[in-house]
Amino acid sequence: MSYLPEKKRNLTEKQQAFLNNLVETGGDFKKSAELAGYSGNHYQILKSLKNEVVDIASDVLAREAPTAAFKLIEIMNSNKPVPQANNKLAAAQTILDRAGVVKTDKLDVNHSVSGGIFILPEKQTIDITAEDGDYEVVQNSGGIDYETLDNWTR
Repeated sequence: MSYLPEKKRNLTEKQQAFLNNLVETGGDFKKSAELAGYSGNHYQILKSLKNEVVDIASDVLAREAPTAAFKLIEIMNSNKPVPQANNKLAAAQTILDRAGVVKTDKLDVNHSVSGGIFILPEKQTIDITAEDGDYEVVQNSGGIDYETLDNWTR
């Protein structure tokens, strides 16, 4: 029986047996490798099948999500003291989080607008004329001749 969904990658019979035994042995890599017929370093097998092992782990967590959900409810509804309740709650919550069953944060955005469109009057040109008078030539640190500048702007 294969626990893996059909993938594009072709696995050998030994690799498939290793992955199936991995679930049946509860994640014991060494025992899974031996049952599949591998001898020697089982970490090499694990390294070559890393993506498939991660897929199996996700499937195992998804399979255990209902158990975790019911454990949360059982602890919540229990009138008797539950030994190690905090640890069991934390484990159940972690399984649910990793299986994708997480609490959702809802953001409620209400925006009410009162009034309407505010229309400004049309822009009008304003003419400003300077009165005739005596002007003194002043040089500032920037070297601007204000008398020339005044005559230029008229």
